[in-house]
Amino acid sequence: MSQFSIRFAEKEDVSLVLQFITELAEYEKMLNEVIASEELLNEWIFDKKVAEVIFAMEDDKEIGFALFFHNFSTFLGRGGIYLEDLYVKPEYRGKGYGKNLIKRLAEIAVDRGCGRLEWWCLDWNRTSIEFYLSLGAEPMEDWTVYRISGDTLEELGKKE
Repeated sequence: MSQFSIRFAEKEDVSLVLQFITELAEYEKMLNEVIASEELLNEWIFDKKVAEVIFAMEDDKEIGFALFFHNFSTFLGRGGIYLEDLYVKPEYRGKGYGKNLIKRLAEIAVDRGCGRLEWWCLDWNRTSIEFYLSLGAEPMEDWTVYRISGDTLEELGKKE
C-alpha cells in the first residue's frame, strides 16, 4: 500500500516546481504561455515569498503540487487563499490526492484565520469542474475575470 504525504516546497525544489508548472500548462493547452524560469520562481516564491507551494507525495516521490498565495477580502476584512495551480500527474489521478491537496489548503486557510479558499477553472475542463463541485465548491456567478498583461500592462504602467 502506498503512503501519501504533503510537504512544503523548499528553495532546492525550484526546478521541480517549474516542471509541474510546465506539465500543467501542457495539460491546459497553454504551454506557449509559460515564460517562468527557475530564476524567476526562485525570486518570487522563495526570496520574496509572494507564493507558496505544497507537494503531494506518494512513497516520498512528488506526484502533484499546489501553488497558492494570500489575497484579501475587503468585505470579510481578512485574508484568503488563492489557489493558482493544482496539478496531479495523470498516472496518480483518481486516488484522492487532489482532494487531499485541497483539504490541506483548507486546513492552512483555517489555521491562518482566512475567510476564503478560491481559484479559477477553465470552462472546458469538465473533469475538474465536477471534482470541485463534489468538494462543495460553488461557482461564482455574475463575475467576469479581467486581465491586463504584456505590452498593455507595460504601456498602462509607464510613469508620466
